[in-house]
Amino acid sequence: MARHSHAAAAGLDQRPSLTLTRRINAGPEKVYAAWTDPQKLIRWFRIPTVVAGSVRAEIDLRPGGRFRFSFDDLSGEHHEVGGVYREVVPNARLVFSWAWHSTPERESQVSITLKPESGGTLLTLHHEQFVDERARDGHARGWVAMLDNIEQLFA
Repeated sequence: MARHSHAAAAGLDQRPSLTLTRRINAGPEKVYAAWTDPQKLIRWFRIPTVVAGSVRAEIDLRPGGRFRFSFDDLSGEHHEVGGVYREVVPNARLVFSWAWHSTPERESQVSITLKPESGGTLLTLHHEQFVDERARDGHARGWVAMLDNIEQLFA
């Protein structure tokens, strides 16, 4: 039994992942609030094809609490992503599961780490356990755009 579960864990380790870092011109508490306050989150959680005013965020910020973000795109499609918080360390770290409502079986995991750095914050985003390289590459493009938005929020 132990041998079997070890093999399953090894399989997850071999799935594609991505790590992005960004220096944000604000302290960790402000960057943390941007990720955890729904009113702040909807200001940056968007890509160019999102319909203005369509972003919604529901957050139950505690280990085991759920979140859901949704938006409409210009082609008329509705998108929703959600998950469960696994770790919540105020102003320092968030870990949560991540799955789009259209593919709930494709669950991955996101870790956000915030470290104070010379008057600002070094944000590290690690997204792991993607189903394949295509999913990883698509999310990489999305996260780069989102991190650009967060950076602009505090520019």
